[in-house]
Amino acid sequence: MYVFGVQRYVLKNWIGETKENKKWIFDRFCCLFPAKICNFVIVMADNYLEKRQEELAHAQKKVVKRNHLSLDTLLHRNRSCRGFDAAVAVTEAQLRALVGVVPLVASGMNRQPLRFRLVSGADAALVHPLVTLGAALPQEHLPHPGMEPQAYIVVCSAVPEDKVVDIDLGIAAQGMLLKATEMGLGGIFILNFRKEALRAALDLPLEPLAVIGLGKPAETVFLVPGASPEALTYYRRDGVHYVPKLAVDQLIV
Repeated sequence: MYVFGVQRYVLKNWIGETKENKKWIFDRFCCLFPAKICNFVIVMADNYLEKRQEELAHAQKKVVKRNHLSLDTLLHRNRSCRGFDAAVAVTEAQLRALVGVVPLVASGMNRQPLRFRLVSGADAALVHPLVTLGAALPQEHLPHPGMEPQAYIVVCSAVPEDKVVDIDLGIAAQGMLLKATEMGLGGIFILNFRKEALRAALDLPLEPLAVIGLGKPAETVFLVPGASPEALTYYRRDGVHYVPKLAVDQLIV
């Protein structure tokens, strides 16, 4: 008890002291207690502090796992989806979060001409008959009944459409679809739609350029190697959707 009482006092006064102060503490205790006891207590104090410093350093080195998906993962998962789970709704708040990507991406001459109509809930039924999915697979009659997108974002332009507007459209659409993938949703960029009928059905003040269909994916899509630039048509086999893609070496000229 005698030794440990000394140890507790030394530990209390040992932490954070300089080398000179530690020598002063040691000399002071040597005047009060036998040298053997002082040496024993000081060694124990140093060993304790060294161990604590190692524990703290180890704790600081712990790897923090982040839930964010890498860009490569998002790009691989971001496939055009033509079949959605009708049991999973897409809320207006989620649609607003997707449009929230647009102010963050590039815009030609910074004109920012794009405008958006959010369509969710029962209003999505107004859009279903006005869009066509899977034009390269007319025999599939996509989407199958009950697997339509659960929400839409209609992209319009506040200025006459030109090349720069179309580039902005592609940039914004890609950003929103990547964000949808990050949120656990799927989507499809639609240019095959009845423009005037859609404008009338939604009472749009601007001309629509494109439609993005959204929902929880209910189909499987795989990327496969593209044999040649002349054989890139997507296809389905046993309910699975396959998309041929050219390799990097085939793209570089």
